[in-house]
Amino acid sequence: MSNFPFINSESQPLPGKLADQHVSLGEVIRDTLRARILSGDLKTGDRLVEGKLADELGASRIPVREALRALASEGLVTIEPRRGASVAFLSNEVARDLVEVRATLEGLNAKLAAQRRNDKAVADLQAVLNMGIEAARTDKVALLADLNNRFHELLATVAGNDVLTDMVRSLRTRTVMLFANAGAQRARQNWEEHAQILQAVIAGNAELAALLAAQHVHNAANASLRPPAAPSPST
Repeated sequence: MSNFPFINSESQPLPGKLADQHVSLGEVIRDTLRARILSGDLKTGDRLVEGKLADELGASRIPVREALRALASEGLVTIEPRRGASVAFLSNEVARDLVEVRATLEGLNAKLAAQRRNDKAVADLQAVLNMGIEAARTDKVALLADLNNRFHELLATVAGNDVLTDMVRSLRTRTVMLFANAGAQRARQNWEEHAQILQAVIAGNAELAALLAAQHVHNAANASLRPPAAPSPST
């Protein structure tokens, strides 16, 4: 039996709103696999065999192949000749490069949000912030991931720069795996930092909002990434 009963045939229409939006089967599979990777169900290094996935999803190999190529372009999947696809591994060095760029862009995002804020946007952000603080307090891990994404997406909406939004979203997708297992303590700190960012946005303090947002990314990385290995003593 398929583990994903909503995907059962290439020839059948997609259910509900997906059909109305003309989403392809490849896109549905891409989103399904992305969710499994980001949730930790599929872990770094896990093989993604086209035939096996096609059987699980009730689809042919073609949309599965399309989905894997799309995820490879996002940096979540690695495709190697003769070895096929697997969940991507990020070395500490690559991870730190990604974090540096994301921190810079998240800072710009928060700076623009502080300059372009409005009452409705602030109210929406405050509502998500309140839910996130409560979810962190009660260790609702799955909900926290969704609320974290909603907070950052709302902040990007306030910033109002579509090019920046696309760039930050891509980097957020590539770095979210790094931060997934940071633990409950970091989750609570995460939302305390969100609160500080929002306070700076509400105050219209663009420079402080930028500084706090950039530091927020670095704090998450420092809590998640292994320290570099000490050099071996010479013999």
